[in-house]
Amino acid sequence: MASKNIVHLNGGNWQTEVATSAQPILVDFWAEWCGPCKMIAPILDEVADQMAGKLKVGKVNVDENQDLAAQFHVRSIPTLLVFKGGVVQEQMIGALRKTELLAKLKAYA
Repeated sequence: MASKNIVHLNGGNWQTEVATSAQPILVDFWAEWCGPCKMIAPILDEVADQMAGKLKVGKVNVDENQDLAAQFHVRSIPTLLVFKGGVVQEQMIGALRKTELLAKLKAYA
């Protein structure tokens, strides 16, 4: 079950949700057919709920938003990018454990 705290991103809402966001945001570039993406999805739901108010979590379906994936040079999924002030602060590739992810996000939230 997807968290209500996850923002589904696309070209139409990227500017307001990511580029000009006052909060840092973790963006998951994923696809429906990607096994590791499905493995990390419940972890991202938990992180979104746990960090609500401190850090946003968003998802970009690369099949539906190829332009955004290309803009940020996403070549492998899942790719997680942390944005702060609209600028990429960190990139993580692959399915991470929750403890690893939270440790990396601590610097931004």
